[in-house]
Amino acid sequence: MDTADRSWNRWVGVIVVSGLVMIGALALVIVPVVVGQGAGLSAFTAICRAIGIGAGKPSLAGPAPHAAPATYVAWTAPEFASLAQANKSAGANLAQATCVACHAANGSSPDPSIPGMAGQSAFAIYKELQDFKSGARVNEVMAPIAQPLELEQMADVAVYYASLSRHDLDDAHPSYAGAEIASLALRGDSARALPPCAACHAPGAGGPIETPSLTGQSAVYVTAQLQAFADGNRHNDVFERMRSIAAKLTRPEMTLLGAYYTTPH
Repeated sequence: MDTADRSWNRWVGVIVVSGLVMIGALALVIVPVVVGQGAGLSAFTAICRAIGIGAGKPSLAGPAPHAAPATYVAWTAPEFASLAQANKSAGANLAQATCVACHAANGSSPDPSIPGMAGQSAFAIYKELQDFKSGARVNEVMAPIAQPLELEQMADVAVYYASLSRHDLDDAHPSYAGAEIASLALRGDSARALPPCAACHAPGAGGPIETPSLTGQSAVYVTAQLQAFADGNRHNDVFERMRSIAAKLTRPEMTLLGAYYTTPH
């Protein structure tokens, strides 16, 4: 091998080694430090974790998650069968014994902070009862009521309330929310990446099966739920759909959307 070949081999070796050093520095130092800063880790801790000698390496247990799951409900064949085979008469008896104090026998409520159940989607009621039972949705009144219920009982009462007709809709005196709010509900706001409410909540819209009907609910209740989603106090929406939407709304918009849905649309 002549001098030129040896010189070329040395340069190739230097380039290869330099490349490996740069890749190692990027993977084990630069990236861990940058990412670690966003997670509140010191540079030393981030590098130690990257090379497998610090807390958080696979051989050590990570911290337990604190966030409650969005829901434990899975729409499987048994879930559908449970609703399809529900006993409406048993649901009526259960509602009379357990729910009537807040939701009345006809599914209404004199308290605007309590949702009306008459004509509500059976899928929505069934899911929310399961979420109250599991703790995915937090409510100090509903939790102890839902916890003793079996899934069959939840299905029974859900189908019972869904079978009732709505009786408090005032077609003659609709609440005024304004053209902008009507546009937001029907067409959304593309500038803010806000989908229209009607895409999921309008009758026959074809949104997620657990989507509740909003028409005829009290303005107080709808507004409170939008605020709870926006603040993260309610988090049982699958894929964070409602949290991401509500977070983009202003408080006045939430109030006016509540008024919009008190009457038929």
